[in-house]
Amino acid sequence: MKIYTRTGDKGTTSLFSGQRVHKNDPFIDALGTVDEGNSALGLALSFLPKEPFYQETRDQLEIIQHALFDVGAALATPRSCHQNQKLEKTRFDHEAIDLLEKWIDAMEGQLPALKTFILPGGHPAGAALHLSRSIIRRAERYVVPLYEQGDVVQDVLIYLNRLSDYLFAVSRFVNHHLKAPETLWQSHKTCQHA
Repeated sequence: MKIYTRTGDKGTTSLFSGQRVHKNDPFIDALGTVDEGNSALGLALSFLPKEPFYQETRDQLEIIQHALFDVGAALATPRSCHQNQKLEKTRFDHEAIDLLEKWIDAMEGQLPALKTFILPGGHPAGAALHLSRSIIRRAERYVVPLYEQGDVVQDVLIYLNRLSDYLFAVSRFVNHHLKAPETLWQSHKTCQHA
């Protein structure tokens, strides 16, 4: 089977129902942005050291990558125009949210308290996790109107919100353990250099 189908050559693509939509349809914007966030997670994983200490983090990130495909399946199956069997196949489970919260709590117990904003960056793995966090925030913004019109279950929206919290915590966790200091935000720093 060839990777190219030519079916999208006129700017359309298919949802799970087979319905053709434009590639700038709100569902495709949301799907594409979730895919971007997932790709940034892959980048972060490629930078993460292979030492056993980071294996649990690697496992968590891989579980999240799988969950983001579940999010994509839910987004590709608008609730207003699909049959129950397809909706059941592409359901999104609340347990994924509980897992993120458990991981966040475990990491935050090992991190210094924050008293101000930090700049994204640090070790390449930490920086890539920050990048993924900001992309997932954009995905969340795209999903809000789809949720408001009843086409996406609330658990998808909650998951994206909690995932950005997790990615913030894990970026700090990775940078902390890799001895990559956090850069604290300084208000009006440009004025000092003008």
